[in-house]
Amino acid sequence: MTGLDDIEASTWDSSRDARLAEHFVDLADTLVDDFDVVDLMDSLIRSCVELLDTPAAALLIPDPRGRLQVVASSSEETRLLELLQIQNAEGPCLDSMRTARPVNIGDIGAKRARWPRFAAAAQVHGFTSVHALPMRLRNETIGSLNLFRTHPPPLSAHEQRIAQALADVATIAILQQRSIARSTQLADQLQSALNSRVIIEQAKGVVAEFGQLDMNGAFAALRTYSRDHNRKLADVAADVVVGRLDLEALARPGSPHPPQ
Repeated sequence: MTGLDDIEASTWDSSRDARLAEHFVDLADTLVDDFDVVDLMDSLIRSCVELLDTPAAALLIPDPRGRLQVVASSSEETRLLELLQIQNAEGPCLDSMRTARPVNIGDIGAKRARWPRFAAAAQVHGFTSVHALPMRLRNETIGSLNLFRTHPPPLSAHEQRIAQALADVATIAILQQRSIARSTQLADQLQSALNSRVIIEQAKGVVAEFGQLDMNGAFAALRTYSRDHNRKLADVAADVVVGRLDLEALARPGSPHPPQ
């Protein structure tokens, strides 16, 4: 490494090394037994937020028709910002997906001429920098990981390499699964993930209304219940939407399974 790299790496203490190893294991563990793309994507987002002092993150993937979709986000604000980029066809996340290269913006405000709608909306939400990283292996790009900071400085080169490594592990895991199964399975899984996200968004609204929570709190409740009961997040969300799940149970971690 260069001298600058040494300085950046020195701020990455041993406790963060241990947590990084745990997150790599967590990403790999999502592929044990029944493969769940939604859980893998959400695990990638959580890992970046926790490890990189990045308060917001999101993930874009193309559907089978090539249209970009938001498949995971750390907050409702981030999800809406990603949707704005897609709707207006502008922003660093789209550029990263198109070019299969990282797009690192240390000062979002300086990019108003290039991405006027995105830059204005990002600043309204308090974001100061953004890093868009491709999920790619060789010549194949299957998504874009997007990290937002609300305070200076932007991610260091060392932190960007960590984020790219996490994205690479998730990408390899997904493509490895495809190589084991038939060639169309990945497209089927990604479409299923997108369908599941629609159900999850509906369930978030139900839980938010019932528990008087914001959308982030509603998602946290759904995810906690999913993990506590060893069930897929999409299955729990579907039960919420059709009324099969006692909403009070979402507030009681470790509660027994509801009658089916």
